Amino acid sequence: MAGSPHEPARTSPLSRRLPRRRLLAAAGAAGVGALVPGCASGGGGGLRFLSLAWQQESVRANKRLVAEWNEAHPRSRVTYVQGSWTSVHDQLLTSFEGGEAPDIIHDASDDLADFAYGGYLADLGDLLPDRLRREIPPHSWRTATFGGRVYGVPFLQEPRMIMANRRLLAAADVRLPTAREPWTWEEFADAAGRLTRGATYGVAWPLKEPVSATLNLSLSTGGHLFHRGDDGKVTIRYTARDRVVPNAIRDQVVREKSASRSTLGMSGADTLPGFFGDRYAMVPLGFSYRQQIVQQAPRGFDWVVLPAPAGPGGDQRQGVSPQTLSIAADCRRKEEAMAFVEFLLRPANTVRLARGDWLLPTGTTALADPALRTPRHGWATGTALAGHLRSAPAQSVRGYPEWKDKVATPAFQEFYSGAIDDGELRDRLVSDGNLVLARYQR
Repeated sequence: MAGSPHEPARTSPLSRRLPRRRLLAAAGAAGVGALVPGCASGGGGGLRFLSLAWQQESVRANKRLVAEWNEAHPRSRVTYVQGSWTSVHDQLLTSFEGGEAPDIIHDASDDLADFAYGGYLADLGDLLPDRLRREIPPHSWRTATFGGRVYGVPFLQEPRMIMANRRLLAAADVRLPTAREPWTWEEFADAAGRLTRGATYGVAWPLKEPVSATLNLSLSTGGHLFHRGDDGKVTIRYTARDRVVPNAIRDQVVREKSASRSTLGMSGADTLPGFFGDRYAMVPLGFSYRQQIVQQAPRGFDWVVLPAPAGPGGDQRQGVSPQTLSIAADCRRKEEAMAFVEFLLRPANTVRLARGDWLLPTGTTALADPALRTPRHGWATGTALAGHLRSAPAQSVRGYPEWKDKVATPAFQEFYSGAIDDGELRDRLVSDGNLVLARYQR
């Protein structure tokens, strides 16, 4: 890394040193200019806000808030620009290198590191209002802090929960865990076994992208995988604590056969028809999947949101990569951009955004809102776990995208299917993985 470790500096163009994190969708490739217009702050045309909202409720909430801001601030108007999660990294890469980035950028914290170290995002330290600093807990701020500087405001987060068929759990006389009395990983395995009857599997693990799910859930057992030394360099170590969750999942699939092997290559949405049809009694999914269940479940389908299993001593920590709002380094009206961010993230407005995306806010005042504490649709279960959410293990690891794509994803996929054993998994994650990370830390 060029420059001081506490001051990320602009280095060589990102396209020559970054792995491609996502394949550029054909539509995105054709419409980069339309989706990410040039930075307007220097031309007197107002500020541009790149939003990645995609659900109708969320898009509507974001657009209404932009309209409310513009009505109250006619001299600091904001233009809403629709982006896409599937291609945002490539779009931003193109716009940063072309000097045409939007002023205010909606992204996820795990996508910020290379942009921050590349000098393309503004250091928000002196811009942040005291209210925002106080509202968001330190562990959430750490998700968007790189080299000791803050490059994004984390505002929405998504824990992984267990969506369960209440009728099937009752028929098998399985105890429903709560945030106060969660299952252990052993109790979860026992419940999955008891729920496996006839054509019904106890659990479906949609692990098309297995790495983040595995690493984030492993925090509950003390797994970290990535270890930063005194010299600031990160190495990978696969310890006994890192093995607990992967082996629990593999045992359900291969040894106990209480988990469906066919879902390992599926996305979360792919498992919902089987969930509705009693094919799977439980499915670990992101919190926002509740909206799809509400919209798609057949009439009378009785489902419940359960907390993820806890580790030793009831440890319910879980890694998350919150959604963030950043400001482009080239934006010439950073104070106005931050004023808009502060408006967007006032507690009442954050609640609107959280409800629109079916996610949890990071802000403590918004999180306490009664609308997010109702038992309906599992809101109360999610908010009860908010204090246990921590920065995803790989949040600030340079080279993580390449390690994930080239090493960890195929290794975990083969391990969960039974094609390789625990020793081979460890060797590939550690030996091959440290070779990848070393290239980014010279």
